[in-house]
Amino acid sequence: MFAVRGVAVSFSIFVILYVVLSATVSGAWRWIWSYAEKRPAERGADLLFALRVAPFAIATAVTVFFAVPSFLWLEPRSGNEPVGFAAWLLGLCGVAVLAAGVGKAVASWARASRAIARWSREASAANSAALESIRNSRIAISVLRNSAGAPPLTAAGIFRPSVWLSGAAEFVLSEKELRTALRHEAVHVRRRDNLRKLLLRLLEFPGMAAMENAWREASEMAADDAAVSSAAEALDLASAVLALSRLAPLQPPEELTTALVHSPAESVNARVERLIAWPERQQAPGEKPSLVYALCAGLAVTATLAVTYSALLVRVHAATEWLVR
Repeated sequence: MFAVRGVAVSFSIFVILYVVLSATVSGAWRWIWSYAEKRPAERGADLLFALRVAPFAIATAVTVFFAVPSFLWLEPRSGNEPVGFAAWLLGLCGVAVLAAGVGKAVASWARASRAIARWSREASAANSAALESIRNSRIAISVLRNSAGAPPLTAAGIFRPSVWLSGAAEFVLSEKELRTALRHEAVHVRRRDNLRKLLLRLLEFPGMAAMENAWREASEMAADDAAVSSAAEALDLASAVLALSRLAPLQPPEELTTALVHSPAESVNARVERLIAWPERQQAPGEKPSLVYALCAGLAVTATLAVTYSALLVRVHAATEWLVR
């Protein structure tokens, strides 16, 4: 009975925090984004992703480091205290939330794996001078030529991602356009954007679709910015986006892939306009957050928790007692 009460209380604390924090983020992210979108696209994309995963991370941390230890330390093991209805209901909701997220993540991964297996049947290594720009990158990236229904240019795979290039895309793009387009996909690989998409499926929550779409568009713009370093390269990438938008397949690309062109026409137009206006919007890179400040803040939080941890556990246990009854 002790273990049952512990599981019910732990999942109850988790689901309460997760729902409350997710609802807060769902209501506040647009206000935060209105400020962040004026900053470099990469920073904005990272902020949106951090906001999206924060509810799950915080709820899990509080459950693991506070709720579970307080229960194990302060709850009497010999008692026959029954588990209240609220704890049962909230605990089952917590299990359902996790199970639904795992199910959606596994289903998305399976669909992406089947698509990659289908593309692989007719795949061959691509050879082009334009590939040198990503062959010399920090992460080894394979580029495969495919003609079995893959999008014109896309990065697919979670832990060993590859860039897939169709013969049609290679035909319509000039060498300079292809080089910048491949660099764009290489940025997605370096940023692990497909893995981030998998995490978003794992953390499925109602009302977050608009925020996730905003993150996808921000990540595309971040890859655009990282792929070009001059006005000429920006125009080459804009031309590649326009050219491949005419080759985009009728069916949408797989969810856990990052195709160069996969968004609605309005988003494609916005990206092209940003690239054309590259000289006008170019700014000196913003200052990166200081690691010294982050380290000092982390040490301060750790010291505070070390001093107050016992008292916090007592307060958390008092709160969980209400759930059990």
